[in-house]
Amino acid sequence: MIFINPEEFAKKIEAWIEAKNGEEIEVINVTEMTTIANYFVIASGNSERQVKAIADNVEYEAKELEIFPKNIEGQREGRWILLDYYDVIVHIFHTEERQLYNLEKLWKNSPVTR
Repeated sequence: MIFINPEEFAKKIEAWIEAKNGEEIEVINVTEMTTIANYFVIASGNSERQVKAIADNVEYEAKELEIFPKNIEGQREGRWILLDYYDVIVHIFHTEERQLYNLEKLWKNSPVTR
């Protein structure tokens, strides 16, 4: 496994999401707000297929760096896929789910790096 600091990894994930035309990408530093992660990367896709493609691309690119998720949730449904990379948690939402759950509001006091 290649060591990469959480901020750098979050930025790589942001680029991998952009490569699949993910929308409304936010990288949120939650270090001071929680112990579950250092960064949340939140993005949207316009269809279940796009949400899955974005998540698949993140997983593929991370594996190329020999970085593997601790857990993945929501792949079958494709409405909200969560990839847990320990220090970085990735949330890929279908646009409708993102509006419904509004995770950014929960972490509004955390610095957004994008």
